[in-house]
Parts: sequence; C-alpha cells; structure tokens
Amino acid sequence: MNNSLLNIEKLRVKYKLNNETIKGVNDVSFSIKKGESLGIIGESGSGKTSIAMAIMGLVKEPAEVKGNIIFHGKNINGLEKKQLNSLRWKKMAIVFQNSLDILNPLLTIHDQISEVLIRHTNLSKVEINEKIIELLLKVGLNEDVSSAYPHELSGGMRQRVLIAMALSCEPELLIVDEPTSSLDMVSKNEIIKLLSDLYKENNFALLVISHELDTVLKLTSNICVMYSGTIVESGRTSEVIKNPMHTYTKGLLNSSPEINPFGDMWGIPSGKMTVDELGCPFKDRCTQSIDLCKIERPRLKYIFNDRQVACNRGGIATILKGLKISKTYKSKDRIVKACIDCHIKIKSGEIVALIGESGSGKTSLASVLSGVLKADNGGEVFFEGNLVNGNNFTSRENGIQIVFQDPFSAINEKLSVIDAISEPLKIMRKLSDDYFKRDVKKALKSVQLPDDDNFINRKCYTLSGGQRQRVSLARSLIVNPKLLIADEISSMLDPSTQANILRLLKKLQNKQGFSMLYITHDLAVARKIADRIYVMSQGRIVEDGITSEIFLNPKHEYTKKLIGESFII
Repeated sequence: MNNSLLNIEKLRVKYKLNNETIKGVNDVSFSIKKGESLGIIGESGSGKTSIAMAIMGLVKEPAEVKGNIIFHGKNINGLEKKQLNSLRWKKMAIVFQNSLDILNPLLTIHDQISEVLIRHTNLSKVEINEKIIELLLKVGLNEDVSSAYPHELSGGMRQRVLIAMALSCEPELLIVDEPTSSLDMVSKNEIIKLLSDLYKENNFALLVISHELDTVLKLTSNICVMYSGTIVESGRTSEVIKNPMHTYTKGLLNSSPEINPFGDMWGIPSGKMTVDELGCPFKDRCTQSIDLCKIERPRLKYIFNDRQVACNRGGIATILKGLKISKTYKSKDRIVKACIDCHIKIKSGEIVALIGESGSGKTSLASVLSGVLKADNGGEVFFEGNLVNGNNFTSRENGIQIVFQDPFSAINEKLSVIDAISEPLKIMRKLSDDYFKRDVKKALKSVQLPDDDNFINRKCYTLSGGQRQRVSLARSLIVNPKLLIADEISSMLDPSTQANILRLLKKLQNKQGFSMLYITHDLAVARKIADRIYVMSQGRIVEDGITSEIFLNPKHEYTKKLIGESFII
C-alpha cells in the first residue's frame, strides 16, 4: 500500500439523531492508487456518500468519524479546518449530485468558478478569466455559459460546470457522487464520456459513487459493493459484474435494466437491514443464509486472485454440480448416447436454462442430475456437496423437485387437489391429512389458485391445463426445495397461460430463493428468465455462459444457428 494515494483503514461514521446512534459506515477499508479508478455501489442508505463526506472532512458534529484516512501517507482524519482547506480543490475535489443545491443561484458560473481559483491559486485576474474559459471548453461547454446563472442551464450542463469547478485546481483525487442519476440518457452518456476522457487525459485518481451499475462499469477498473455500511464484495469491476460472488451483488445486477437487458426487473427480496454487530447484516434478505449467519458477522476475505467477499459461506454457494455425466440407452437394435461427458453447475438462487433441440439430451441429463436415472460409470452428481444417489434428495424436504412438461399426465387426475399437493408431504412426514390442509392452502395461495374448501376438494380432471400446471408447481414447492427442475413446463400451454405461469414461477423463485434448472427448446423464454445458459446438441454441452453473452455473442456454430433461427437479428 506504500504507492497508494489514498488508504482508508477501519473507517467508521456514526450519526446521532435525538437519542439514537446510526452507523453510516462500519469498519470499511480500501485503497486507491495514483491514476486508479474505483467505484462504490450499493442501495440508498448503504453508506456510499458517507465515505465521500468523511474523506473530504465534511461530516459535521455531532456525527463522529473514526479510523484512518491516509492521503499521501498522512492521516487527514481530524485535521483542523484550515489544514483541510489546503487539501480541498488543490489535492482532492468532489462533484456532488444535486447541482441546483450546490451551485449558488445568485452568482454566475464565472463568479462561482473564479471564487475557487481566487481562494486556492495565485493566478491573476486575467489568468483566472482565461482559466475559466479553458475549463468550460474542456468540459464541452461554450464560453458564453460563464455569464449564465445555474437555473438557466440544463441538468447536464450544470453537471459539467461542477466537473469544471472540481478540476479547476488540478486535484490528484476526484470524487464524483452519483454523477448521472438525475440526467436523461443523452446527457448521462455525455457525462460518462466526459469523465472517462478527462480521467485518461489528466491521470487523476477517480472515485465514483453511484447506484447505477452501468455508470460504474464504464468509468472504473475496480469496485466495492456496500451494504449496511460495510463492504460485502470487491474486485475488478468487469469480473464482479460478470460473475458476482455475493447474493447482494447479484440482486443489484438483476435489478439493473442496463446490466440485465433481457430479463424482467426483480428487486432484492425485502427484509430488515441490520446494523448490529451480531450476525450478517444481509441475513434477513439473503437466499442462502444459514444458522451461522445469525450469530457470526462475516469478514471481507480473499476467495481468489483480487476478489474479496464477506460471506459466511464463502460467496454464492454451488447448489448442484454434475461431473462427466454420460448416459447411454441400449436396445436390441441400437445404442443411443443421450448424454456425453456433460459438466454442469448451478449456484444458489440462480436460474439456469438448458436449451437445445428436441432429442438433444436435455431431459436425460436432468433425470441424471435429479437421481431419477443413474449416470454411466464415472459420472457423478453432487447436491450441496453430497453425492446424489437415487431418490435421496427428491424424497426429502429442502432437496430437489421436478415439474414435468405435461400437466395432464404428471398428476393422477382422480386425486383431489388437496391430495395431489399434499402427497409428497404425507410420504415424507407420515402424518394425517388434517395436518397438511394449512400447508396446502398456503401453497395454493402462492401459485395464485383458490384455497377455499370447494376448490381443494375438486378432482384434478376438472381443472384446466393452466390450473393443473399450477397445482404441479404447488405440489413441488410445498416441500420447500432448494432446487427445482422445470422440464418444458410451458410448452403445452397457450401463450397467455404460459406467460402467467412463467411470471409466477419467476416471482416465486425470486421471493423464496430456490435455484432452478429450466429445460426448454424455446430460446425466447430462456432469454427472458435465465441467469446463465447451457446449450446442448447431440448429447453434448457445446457452450455455456451468462445469458447476455450467449445471445449477444455466441461462440459455437450450433448456438449461432439456434439463435439465428429463433430471432430476427
């Protein structure tokens, strides 16, 4: 860290409101080297702006700032105002997000920039006037702007003025706080390009604070993800965005239409943001929390290379792993190789789509992964680190469940709705029918079906295809699976019913946090709901990757053919 421009060590910011103490930042550490760009992202209230204010010495009493803020090898936390003023503008500067609140409405742009130059430089009046014109041109504004008042400028123009002011004394560190959040798309892209060009041209260190992931992706090389005043993940920006290792980071990505262009927007499941020292602050919203998370606060640790994650499970856990899966069917006349040396991995809380033409081996692979079929010699499947053997995980709660393609043959039509849904629980728990009635009604409600006595006592043959498929979902979800395998579950439904079923399934998956393997030959559906995709052809997995990469930049010729035949590009 000796070559770092800024070192933040165990930073804590506490605000006092009435008789309550609020932790805005809790034990945060990071560094920025000269010429380096770092992004800090997180939801509102995560502590991002508090870090910027602490660095600039702008946190006012009775709030407290503890820890070390080392700039150029000197701890500047606690310096007198005069000493801090000697650093501000000349050594470090900040661009705030609310331009109308920051700029003085009674002064022209010329007067406001000149005020900074008069205080912090020895330039003459003529040199100041020349510098102001130079700065305005540098940020893409006409020199006429110097005589304008803030309210006469657009939001994008005011943001450029703030950037010009911040760069007026050529600081070594530039902090930009939500530089694009209130701008239209054209202005936003212009500001991003401007900051990028200025950063490359001037070689200052850049700290970008934002909740807009695409802005941080375009402007920074490294990133810190903040939640409840702590850093939960850090690493190279492109790697964190492509392969998040914390469930919170993944939730942020799924909430971003720019980063997640194909799927529906789903926010992070609601829950309490805890700030106490006991347990993980994200535990009430996490889809993979365990008992340990209630009592042990995770520390930021390296998991590989320069990636750090604060998680008691070491990051997003792998729920299922299939290794060297082969499956051969033999008959008198021929041998069919349905699966050939297939590898597949599904992480906690993610949706993986397995796509390919009919007969490509998708259902055979899924049957082996669930334990319904046994792999040929050498193939192994692990569920939460334990070997899948027969029905050892499909016959228990919190295990694996399958929803099949045909809703009419998947359930005995002579059973009542309550019997069909409760059947798995009866087998697993060996309890009376009355015990399950409450669970069945809850499951029916979750799949948006009636839960009154008349409906639960109806025979399944009286239900429509869409209703039967929802009953099939309820039957699987009643045992709280950690992995749901959905095999072409919408292919026999009409488009409207299909859309409703898929929307419901994605909503349930987001809320309950189970993982899902979605098997389909419908690429439009896969593109809409999947986090990652495996492409299967003639028994082999020929390509896999995150959904956007597969559809925007397919590598394998078979994948290109599939996409080309399915979409107008």
